[in-house]
Amino acid sequence: MRKYVRRKILKKTEQITDRHRQIEQAVLKEKYEDAQKLLMQCQEDAIWIGNSIDEKEPEGCAVIRRLEDYCEALYQYSVQIDEYKGGAVCMQLGQYLADVKKYAQNHPAEKMEAVFLPYKASMWDSLESVWMAAKEDKDCDAYVIPIPYFDKNPDGTMSRMHYEGSEFPEYVPVTDWKDYDLEARHPDMIFIHNPYDNMNIVTTVHPDFYAQKIKDNTEKLVYIPYFVCVNDTVAEHFCVLPGTLYADKVILQSEKIREIYIQQFHKFEEENGCRGQFGNAEEKFMALGSPKFDKVLLTTRENVSIPDDWLAKILKPDGSWKKVLLYNTSVNQLLNGEEQLLVKLKSVFGQIKDREDIVLLWRPHPLSEAACVAMRPELLEQYQEIVREYKAGDWGIYDDTPDLHRAIALSDAYYGDQSSLVELYQVTGKPIMLQDVELV
Repeated sequence: MRKYVRRKILKKTEQITDRHRQIEQAVLKEKYEDAQKLLMQCQEDAIWIGNSIDEKEPEGCAVIRRLEDYCEALYQYSVQIDEYKGGAVCMQLGQYLADVKKYAQNHPAEKMEAVFLPYKASMWDSLESVWMAAKEDKDCDAYVIPIPYFDKNPDGTMSRMHYEGSEFPEYVPVTDWKDYDLEARHPDMIFIHNPYDNMNIVTTVHPDFYAQKIKDNTEKLVYIPYFVCVNDTVAEHFCVLPGTLYADKVILQSEKIREIYIQQFHKFEEENGCRGQFGNAEEKFMALGSPKFDKVLLTTRENVSIPDDWLAKILKPDGSWKKVLLYNTSVNQLLNGEEQLLVKLKSVFGQIKDREDIVLLWRPHPLSEAACVAMRPELLEQYQEIVREYKAGDWGIYDDTPDLHRAIALSDAYYGDQSSLVELYQVTGKPIMLQDVELV
């Protein structure tokens, strides 16, 4: 029996016992219609309990029969309510529940069930080390369930749907989102890395998986940011998104970041008159570090798979490696309307493509094209043309795969925009240079 089910059975037996007392009072006052309604509620809860008990077990089968007798007694009392004394009804009905309560209290609980709901495979690193720990726990069943997401049109409506379940690492067993009923299974814990619900201007996860909705289908909702914070600071709006509000726990990378979240959370409560509605900030926010750092440290050149066409560009004729320069371009420049970024891209490519000692590994932000569609449609065609020309030139590596950490492990240095990737790259100790799009 699941821990959640056992807790709910015990809670329902307490509620039923309380209704028995209400029935007694209603009968004494000759409020028979009220008593009958209460009897009906008792029957509904008894049916739920019966459906939650494993009838294949001998003890469970006996308890189910006891519940069937209880429901029959409820019916008899209901049709002849005016003939019974309230005290006798309360006592006799209570006897049926004794075995049910004893069964739930003594029945050994099954494993905890933990569900991980990533949406982009490239952001799986924000959950992976937690999933690994859950997977190794003999008292826990862990499920990875990638969920669909949608691009957004400029007017905010949803357009194309994406599902990246096939893009996760081979060692991660994926459960199809259509095959797992969150409401029916009610996992003990759900982990998410998307905090936006419908508040992201570029994409949105499937509405069935908004934090506000799935919170009702678990005992504990845990949000772990998909990003790492640069220089131990974080933008205020990240602190009060649906994921942070509805989560029971929010896992943050440092104590300083935690303090910022708590401060902004309290500010939100004051401004909206909702103190306490979304939990206790000091208990909600926890500085336990980011799984993304774990992934960086665990990924090396020796344990990643390198595509043959990449390797052909990386290796010199004598078999030695060229220097691999990771070129990271963020989505912010496009969102801010910086057409200069497109000029910068062409300039960087022109300076490196003929080098014999360096190979460029360009990794644009995975939402770059979607950001153009939603926010800068006038740049879309130019951006797509640059991508086509870069790929057709076949002199550099174009990395649009979900595996960010392979790019970090393979590269010798970082060049590009300021982003959370810089914070991750610092862990490697390798050189970092930030680009200035105004300099070409």
